Amino acid sequence: MAASETAKDLALRHAFGNVLSFFILVLIGVLAFSIRLFSVIKYESVIHEFDPYFNYRVTQNSCKGKKIMLVEEEAVFVCYLCLEEEVDNELIGNVYCSIIGIRLTYVAGDMDLLWFQFLTKNGIYDFWNWFDDRTWYPLGRVIGGTVYPGLTLTAGTLWWILNSLNIPLSVETVCVFTAPVFSSIAAWATYLLTKEVKGTGAGLTAAALLAMVPSYISRSVAGSYDNEAVAIFALIFTFYLYIKTLNTGSLFYATLNSIAYFYMVCSWGGYTFIINLIPMHVLLCIVTGRYSSRLYIAYAPLVVLGTLLASLVPVVGFNAVLTSEHFASFLVFIIIHVVALAYYIKGMLSPSMFKVAVTLVVSVGLVICCAVVAVLVALVASSPTKGWSGRSLSLLDPTYASKYIPIIASVSEHQPPTWPSYFMDINVLAFLVPAGIIACFLPLSDASSFVVLYIVTSVYFSGVMVRLMLVLAPAACIMSGIALSEAFAVFTRSIKFQLPSLSGVSQVDAGNSDSGSAATTQTEAVKADKIEESTKERPSRKNRKKEKETVEKPSVKSRIEKRLLVLPLESSVIALLLLVLLGAFYVVHCVWAAAEAYSAPSIVLTSYSHDGLHVFDDFREAYAWLSHNTEVDDKVASWWDYGYQTTAMANRTVIVDNNTWNNTHIATVGTAMSSPEKAAWEIFDSLDVKYVLVVFGGLVGYPSDDINKFLWMVRIGGGVFPHIKEPDYLVCWRIVAMLSFDRICCVIRDGQYRIDSQATPTMLNCLMYKLSYYRFVETDGKAFDRVRRTEIGKKYFKLSHFEEVFTTHHWMVRIYKLKPPKNRIRGKTKKSKSVRVHYLFSMTRRSSPLLSHNSSSLLSICCFHSLFGRKLAQQQAQKEVEQERIPGIKPIILETVVTPGLCNTYFPNRHDDRTKRLQSLLIL
Repeated sequence: MAASETAKDLALRHAFGNVLSFFILVLIGVLAFSIRLFSVIKYESVIHEFDPYFNYRVTQNSCKGKKIMLVEEEAVFVCYLCLEEEVDNELIGNVYCSIIGIRLTYVAGDMDLLWFQFLTKNGIYDFWNWFDDRTWYPLGRVIGGTVYPGLTLTAGTLWWILNSLNIPLSVETVCVFTAPVFSSIAAWATYLLTKEVKGTGAGLTAAALLAMVPSYISRSVAGSYDNEAVAIFALIFTFYLYIKTLNTGSLFYATLNSIAYFYMVCSWGGYTFIINLIPMHVLLCIVTGRYSSRLYIAYAPLVVLGTLLASLVPVVGFNAVLTSEHFASFLVFIIIHVVALAYYIKGMLSPSMFKVAVTLVVSVGLVICCAVVAVLVALVASSPTKGWSGRSLSLLDPTYASKYIPIIASVSEHQPPTWPSYFMDINVLAFLVPAGIIACFLPLSDASSFVVLYIVTSVYFSGVMVRLMLVLAPAACIMSGIALSEAFAVFTRSIKFQLPSLSGVSQVDAGNSDSGSAATTQTEAVKADKIEESTKERPSRKNRKKEKETVEKPSVKSRIEKRLLVLPLESSVIALLLLVLLGAFYVVHCVWAAAEAYSAPSIVLTSYSHDGLHVFDDFREAYAWLSHNTEVDDKVASWWDYGYQTTAMANRTVIVDNNTWNNTHIATVGTAMSSPEKAAWEIFDSLDVKYVLVVFGGLVGYPSDDINKFLWMVRIGGGVFPHIKEPDYLVCWRIVAMLSFDRICCVIRDGQYRIDSQATPTMLNCLMYKLSYYRFVETDGKAFDRVRRTEIGKKYFKLSHFEEVFTTHHWMVRIYKLKPPKNRIRGKTKKSKSVRVHYLFSMTRRSSPLLSHNSSSLLSICCFHSLFGRKLAQQQAQKEVEQERIPGIKPIILETVVTPGLCNTYFPNRHDDRTKRLQSLLIL
């Protein structure tokens, strides 16, 4: 009867625990969602940062204006039909212009774009073939093949479901709240993962920590519509299904794991972290002798199904089997099959036959591995980057990007973090992680070894790129949850063991010894431990029956050690209070980070002063001006940081944007910004640019302006165009010595980047300096830059090739228009010079009939002189005459202008390479 009552009490306690866990998880989900709404409460429902604007543009939908939508769809269909039939370019341009005009009316009405409706009505295959002509002019961009579609498809599916349920939400609202919703789901996935490792208590603690961790809040706040909004959930859920498969050996969970991995591939390029971490864990288990059939089931289907599904994503494609990021999974796939075959043979053969068979299997396996390695080495050797992407090489070699790919190093997210960043982003979790790692080794299992490997690798990668603090956050929460759960278990067990003894002292006689009470307490503790152990072993026994694997029971020594792990009562109570205070400090820090540090959208800035709150809405002011005061076909040039926002909010064509897929195109813009005004005008004019946008923070103290980013423009431009050299923009000290009336000049560069009176002439005359500081002296009379904390060096200057058309209220965004080229007027001076050239060539042709075949030499020398100077032209002329072997002719250098018409007049039938080269030079 007592046994049945005990079982009934345990069942009730178990049911109550499940219900309580469910309500705690609901509260954790509400907490994770609500703590990310500060931006909506303080500002408005607006998209944050830069990259989310492209995702928003792709996901946008039209809920109104069906007539316009039908016209747009017909126009797009006509455009596609024209492109397929390869009709005349002029016809395609007319169709294109009609589409742009419709799109302009459409955007001006509701700020809704076409492409989500295009996706839902025309299907996913037409979305893959979408060519965006509004970006990377004149190259354009194939959106379907260069974007991870997971976020777009997820938000579109949510919008479709809500509208099907008669909940009319706009697409903007769905995009803004997608990240908070998935942060709640990510917290629940963390609970499931940690529960598989260390139980329910650790899972609930880890989920609560992840719901508030600032590193994750920075990427999942309301309005942060970026790939990481759904990718972190996909990452955690994939790891959970892998551990679940590892613990159960179920092929069903293995299939779900492959599908979760496919969703991760669709969502974020960080999927390579999964496909490398899991093979590392499998290899670790094999090396340490922990191979089992469950390990094989957890890994083999993931490689096969996961790789096949990943290759279906256009942005990945055959890279899933051709790039070095995936080769580790294939090598481990071969190794685990060799090991599995060896274990299978061991169970089928006798020991003597097993040795022979193992020798044969190992030999064949080595041959296959060598062949695979040879193929991989050949593929890797054929690539200039050895099969690795630039970001992967930057993770393996932190100095690689700064040396060879400055476009990657220029991104602030790719910089290594500082020590305060860890305290800011994970706070007290940094001190709890070591305790969690120790707890995972007591005892060590396959699941606990995986999370240990996860935290070790994520710590390394977060030390290379501050952006990967986001990958560290879930691992830190899992480890901290395990540490806090184990600490609470030890302290509460100590209090529970000692409270009955204290209550029993007052009830027994004074003559009873302390040993008797201690013995009674120990007996009760043994009974309680037996009950707890029996309840904990039930699910494990079921798993043993399923897997038909025997595991040794805990030894008596370990049970005695667990009972003896009792701390003094006062120490346990104080330790619990300290843990509660530590948790309260963590909560306060997380709420502050969510409310102040990570809720302000980058497009709307705020500042507090003695007279209250100031709001800087200059970005939207500038984009609204572009949208209302420029033509639809106008091209806007800016640094690539503002490309997505310009396209989405101003609906204007940009030269470069945040995708950074073409380094040469970005280097061209960087070269223009680094060049003098005239040279920059020529570069922008060749790109058909009409407006140039620069961001300037010198008046209000905005530090992320283009002047602070300017050196990266120089480095990126100099990587493609060698005449742009970074030392020319850095300050140098000039030491002059006098020796025997001869001046010796020594230049020492100290590498300082300055904009004051000590700045170099190259810096003071470049386009970026002029566009940023034009009329800046009119603001306060001193031209004091609040970001650089100095007065500028060149205060008074005029623009000859650009004109200012708009400057925002706080001077944060400045827009300039390219002046049209001056008309070429043929005056008397130019006409007389042309007659002089005509007379000279007439004389030379009459005096020497040989010149009729070689007169292009003299004409090319004239052009050469106009480009490189008289001295070099003299040398080139002498060289040309010697090569042509013209007797009695001396080179003549003309200081005049030679026109293309003159070239065509004297050489109407000449089509040799030299004449063509000359004509091309004259046209330039």
